[in-house]
Amino acid sequence: MHIHAPARHGGTAVDEALPPDIRWRCPRCGTGIGEPDCPACGFAIAVRNGIVHALPPESLARHARFMEEYERIREAEGRGSNDEAYYLDLPYRDRSGRDRKQWRMRARSYEYLVRHLLAGAGGDPGGRILDLGAGNGWMSYRLALAGYRPCAVDLLTNDRDGLGAASHYRTRLPALFPRFQADISRLPFADGQFDAAVFNASFHYSEDGEASLREALRCVKPGGILIISDTPWYPSANDGLRMVAERHATLLRCHGTAASSGTMLQFLTDEWLRKTEQALSIRWEIHRPWYGLAWAMRPVLARLRGRRRPSRFRLYAARKPG
Repeated sequence: MHIHAPARHGGTAVDEALPPDIRWRCPRCGTGIGEPDCPACGFAIAVRNGIVHALPPESLARHARFMEEYERIREAEGRGSNDEAYYLDLPYRDRSGRDRKQWRMRARSYEYLVRHLLAGAGGDPGGRILDLGAGNGWMSYRLALAGYRPCAVDLLTNDRDGLGAASHYRTRLPALFPRFQADISRLPFADGQFDAAVFNASFHYSEDGEASLREALRCVKPGGILIISDTPWYPSANDGLRMVAERHATLLRCHGTAASSGTMLQFLTDEWLRKTEQALSIRWEIHRPWYGLAWAMRPVLARLRGRRRPSRFRLYAARKPG
């Protein structure tokens, strides 16, 4: 497939951005495509600065406010770094010192995911993995080092907290993993060609969780695995809604915005998971990595202090029916 590449930055090869073994489809209308322009609707996928831009204008317009506000909040929180070593050490070390607890959890989730879930995705390392909500690409980097073939997908392309930051990994890899700016509910990939799809601390940002799961399953091979990692779970929707209200109040107070999050899923409950099982004909396996004693004691301490029940983080895995 040959995709229009209007800009080539720093010698980035187009064939690095667009692996020849991936089949494509138009993210706007769903037509299988093999040329720069979709023959059905005229949408053209472009490569700029090594990133495949597969976000149709109407999708970009729909997400524009969230993207602008989210980037502003993340910048204010001090996300990202000017130090390449910061990115190379993730998730095992947070050189900034600002988010150590969060990265400690990310590291334990990642280790569990690789050891217990991805080991069965296409057998030994080498499987093609969709990293959905990849951010700066740390998980794709780690998967590439482990011998997998990741594809990083995110809305953001900036050089500190988005897909552009993945350029820091180029010197450590034979070839940088492909990066795609795309909507997780309208992916630019043809059906059934990935061994696994991982929502990487990102599923709670979905506007339509069931549609996002359906789209990821479409891209996964029969028998492949779908994984939700690091999305908060609550025992009741009321607890989750209280968390959302508290989070909105904090964001408005500190940043003057709640990042247009009113339409997002935000959290999981057992009831919601059961509904998706019925709708998608899947069966969730629930995995509980050990995040440490302090994390395990949070529900007990919250009850003693009369607070709402806190979030729990688990891994949810489902096989695509054969």
